[in-house]
Amino acid sequence: MSVYKGPLSGLTVIDLCRVRSGPTAVRQLADWGANVIKIEAPEAIDKAKGMGGARLGPDFQNVHRNKRGMTLNFKSPEGIQILKQMVKKADVVVENFRPDVKVRLGVDYDTLKKVNPKIILGSVSGFGQDGPYSQRPGFDQIAQGMGGLMSITGIPGQGPVRVGIPIADLTAGMYCAIGILIAIIERQSSGKGQWVQTSLLQAQISMLDFQAARWLVKEEIPPQAGNNHPTSIPTGVFKTKDGHINIAASGDGMWQRLCEGLDCPEIAQDPKFISGELRSKNRDELNRAIEEVTLKKKSQYWIDTLAEIGVPCGPIYSVDQVFKDPQVQHLGMEHPVIHPELGEINLVGQPINMSRFESRKGVATPERGQHTDEILEEIGYSKDEINGYKSRGVL
Repeated sequence: MSVYKGPLSGLTVIDLCRVRSGPTAVRQLADWGANVIKIEAPEAIDKAKGMGGARLGPDFQNVHRNKRGMTLNFKSPEGIQILKQMVKKADVVVENFRPDVKVRLGVDYDTLKKVNPKIILGSVSGFGQDGPYSQRPGFDQIAQGMGGLMSITGIPGQGPVRVGIPIADLTAGMYCAIGILIAIIERQSSGKGQWVQTSLLQAQISMLDFQAARWLVKEEIPPQAGNNHPTSIPTGVFKTKDGHINIAASGDGMWQRLCEGLDCPEIAQDPKFISGELRSKNRDELNRAIEEVTLKKKSQYWIDTLAEIGVPCGPIYSVDQVFKDPQVQHLGMEHPVIHPELGEINLVGQPINMSRFESRKGVATPERGQHTDEILEEIGYSKDEINGYKSRGVL
């Protein structure tokens, strides 16, 4: 791995994760310089093989970059003993096993903190580490449904709709990474590690944000609103002469500017639209009136015109168009990597910019067990010991 000094250099993270939620957490640490060691089962005994997609596929390559990889058989007492030796010198362990599995394997927090009292264990589960659903297997779409998201996504009357990304997985991983960083900061004063926990269900409910607050504060049950913003009006998708655009014009001041930009004083003066409350009540009629205007000219005209007067407006891209946009290219949202088999590829870039650091780039996802010997030698194992472990199926 190339030498990179980042804000998290000096941290050693042991990655026991599979699929997406846990790996998403670890990726945040790896991208900013942590020494991440991805541990997988030897191929011959790996029952989870393929769960994260094809190893050379875009998903697996994007999630597991900037790590070193080794193999270890957790069903072998010798394998668990090697892991404990690694934990002695590590800062963080991250896992997303079902809660009972880590106890059975001996990688639970109570066990690990006896090995290293400063260790931080980050755990992502489907439904939490305890409680009536804790032992159920978790999956992103299940969390989207149970977390309420599918009830507020889609066209009114359409029935439940999942969003187009695994948002519960991704946000649970992000929350786990945030929790780990908080624990690292706290450890500087206490000298102690701790167990950081989150779940797909908790993350999904948290991401409901104001929609959940509507129920908790006012007992309003949010309905599906399609492409319309539930409370900020007019905000939605409008047809143009050559496609579609998004317009977001909430508040009286922005509403007046929108009417000026559309050059339609008759809409601004219509008694049905003169207040936010009335615009909400008559939203469908208002949207039709706006669309009658936007249909007369092309998308870029409206984007330029409305942006100039401070009304949020933008195109609706397909994914290929996203990466052709000049602002996206300026932001560097492509993460270049040279892979030994795939050659030069681009992964999804880091969305965080820092004034004194750039995120780590260029390190491809490791092959299974690619760095096993290197890592074990670093913590004191001899070549003969390593070869012996391999012969006994430990590595």
